[in-house]
Amino acid sequence: MPRLVPLLAFLFACFPGVAFSAESPIPVDRISAFVQQEMALQKVPGVAVAVVQGGKTRIARGFGLANVELGVPVGTKTVFQSASLGKQFSAMAVMLQVEEGKLSLDEPLTRIFPGAPAAWGAITPRHLLTHTSGIPDYTEGLIDMRRDYSEDEMLAKAFTLPLQFSPGTQWNYSNTGYLLLGIVVRRASGRFYGDVLADRVFAPLGMKSARIISEEDIVPNRAAGYRLVKGELRNQEWVAPQLNTTADGSLYLSLEDMLAWDRGVRAGAVLQPASWKQVYSPVQLAGGKSYSYGFGWFVDTVAGAPRHFHSGSWQGFKTHFTRYLGADISIIVLANLAEAEPARFVDGIAELIDPALVRPGVVEAGS
Repeated sequence: MPRLVPLLAFLFACFPGVAFSAESPIPVDRISAFVQQEMALQKVPGVAVAVVQGGKTRIARGFGLANVELGVPVGTKTVFQSASLGKQFSAMAVMLQVEEGKLSLDEPLTRIFPGAPAAWGAITPRHLLTHTSGIPDYTEGLIDMRRDYSEDEMLAKAFTLPLQFSPGTQWNYSNTGYLLLGIVVRRASGRFYGDVLADRVFAPLGMKSARIISEEDIVPNRAAGYRLVKGELRNQEWVAPQLNTTADGSLYLSLEDMLAWDRGVRAGAVLQPASWKQVYSPVQLAGGKSYSYGFGWFVDTVAGAPRHFHSGSWQGFKTHFTRYLGADISIIVLANLAEAEPARFVDGIAELIDPALVRPGVVEAGS
C-alpha cells in the first residue's frame, strides 16, 4: 500500500476542488494551503471546508477524496455523516413540538414514558437536551453495535441504566439523552423525528441532500468513512442500520447543506425568537452554577464575544461547526476519518483570519 502522505499530495494536485471567494480580508489561499497541510499531517483522505463572513460565503471547497477506492474527489455536494452535529437538528424537532404545545420542556419523562423507572420522574426533556439528566451514555458498552434494535427495545435498554447523578446537578455528555429525544418527538408528534426534520427544517431551509442515514438507499455523492489501523487507511467499521437512524447524530449532510443551515441559523429561521434564546442559553445547574451547553450547542465566549459550536465523531467521520458571533464568522469542517481532529482545522483557519478568535482547549465532544 502506498504511503498516504505522498498519495494525498498527488490527489490535491489532481483534484484541487472548487473555491468560491470574494474580495475580503479572508486569506483564501493561506487557508487552502493550511487545510492541505493539516490533512497530510492527520492523514485525512477528504475534507470539506467553508468559511462564512457577514452572511457571505468566502470559501466553500472540497479537498482530497470522498472515496479513496474509486478516486472520487470531495466537492461541496459530497455527503458526509453528521455524527453529533446532528444533535442541534434534533433539538429543533423538539422545540417545534414545544412551540405547538405538544410537549413541555419541564414535564417529567414518566409522563411521556409511563413504563420508565420512578427515578425518571425527576428527569425532563430539558435535562435530555442539556446533558444534565444523569442517564449514562448507551454507546459505552450497553448494546451490541451489530444488532438492530427497535425504538421500544432501545427504550427498554435505557430504563435499565442507573442514574449517574441527580438530574440537573451535573453535566455529562449522553448520547442516550438525544436518542430518547427522538422517541419523545414521535410520542409528541406521532411522526418519526427524521420526517419532522425533512418537512419542517431541511425543506424550508433549502438543505437539499440532508436526510437520515440509510445504508440501502442510493445516496448521490455519498462519502466513504475511514479509520487508521496501525497507521494504514481502512474502511469504517460496520454498525447495524437501525443504529444509524437515532436522534443522537444520524444524518447525512453536505457542505452546501451546512451553508444553508448557517443561513437559517443567522436568520433565526424555523423557530420563534424565544425558542432560539433557550437554545443558546447555558444550562443552569442546581446550586446556581451553569455549564456552557444549550440545546445541541456548546456556548461560550472568545475575544469577549459569544461562540456557538459543536463537533461530532461517528463511524469514520468527524465534523465541526463553529460560529464566532462577534466577528460574524462561521467555519464548517466535514472530514471522513475517525481519527481526524476537526477542531485543529477550525482553530488554524480562525487564527489565519484573526488570532484573537483562538481559544485554548476547544471542546471535542460527540459521537
